[in-house]
Amino acid sequence: MANEHSSMIDATILVVDDDSDNLSLISDLLQSHYKTVEIAEDGKKALKIAQLSPPDIILLNITLPKEDSYEICKQFKANPNTRDIPILFLVEKNELSDDDYVFEVGAEDYITKPISAATLLARVKTHLENKKLKAFPDSQSHLLESKIQERTTNLMVTQYAAIYAMGYLSGAREHITGNHIWRNQHYVKALAEKLRDHPRFSDFLNDDNTIEMLFMTAPLHDIGNVGIPDRILLKPGRLTPEEFEIVKNHTHLGLNVILQTERDFGIEIPILKFAKEIIYSHHEKWDGTGYPEGLAGNNIPIPARIAAIADVYDALIRRLVYKPAVPHDKAVNIILESRGTHFDPDMIDAFHEIHEDFQRIAYTYADSEQDFRKKIDYLETAIAINP
Repeated sequence: MANEHSSMIDATILVVDDDSDNLSLISDLLQSHYKTVEIAEDGKKALKIAQLSPPDIILLNITLPKEDSYEICKQFKANPNTRDIPILFLVEKNELSDDDYVFEVGAEDYITKPISAATLLARVKTHLENKKLKAFPDSQSHLLESKIQERTTNLMVTQYAAIYAMGYLSGAREHITGNHIWRNQHYVKALAEKLRDHPRFSDFLNDDNTIEMLFMTAPLHDIGNVGIPDRILLKPGRLTPEEFEIVKNHTHLGLNVILQTERDFGIEIPILKFAKEIIYSHHEKWDGTGYPEGLAGNNIPIPARIAAIADVYDALIRRLVYKPAVPHDKAVNIILESRGTHFDPDMIDAFHEIHEDFQRIAYTYADSEQDFRKKIDYLETAIAINP
């Protein structure tokens, strides 16, 4: 018996018929092939059974007393939980005056009485297989969508990890900790979110994807520092004019890294579009006195203008080997004083409104005393090797 049961097809069939003899005959035939056979003597009971536990197929007597079988069929097809269940009418040869109407009300087929076992089993098997075939594209579509989402997520994580590693590498040249990268990213995101409803910036900052791209690419702002000599990059004192000209070249070096990457792959990499603007233009100033191009006003890309405020704020509040950390309030005042000269006036107004958010970010991702001591030791070693 166990072997017979295990060989049965795993499907549930609902038989609806007011004739107990027909119910017994059909049930006996089906129970030898299918695991579950439900029975109902009227349409209301059938609707209730199907609502609680939808069957895989329904066999419905076309002449139920006190009920319109066509209307019962329509109700099955109108319900989202049962509309995809194949319905096969059971009819006497002389009961069906218009077989087209069977299909108009939503039934998939009909079987004539007296019931032939071979016909019944063949029709039921055929419509169960058809149901599986219809469901297959939907299940495959959900599976494909899930796979695409998974791969997209994995790709984004991989891209972000690569970008973060590149940004961390550029900071490591100056022995800057990863906390600087985290702070800078969150400053950029906080300011961008504040600006997203501003009429001057709403078209650009129109969705979370744009802001997320800014967040992801912000670590690359100083990647060009990898090409600046240690004797200049690590110098603890003020730079000479000649040395400063060399430092300014980091914008070109950083941009060229990205451009060369795109040339090597033969495509423009969408996620790096903002990175190129930030890397090359975050030292431009609103009044045109910045570098490398001396751009002014709205000619400076929006990502670069946002990154500039974040970069300057963090440079002010961060303790460096050649200067102490500036308190938050003083850093804010210094930045506010540069409204309309160094920075976009509207962006500075937004920064002023959320400057406490910047302070919270700085506190959350603060460098430790141990980080600073490591930096001093690193610089002393580098200077000893390259006096």
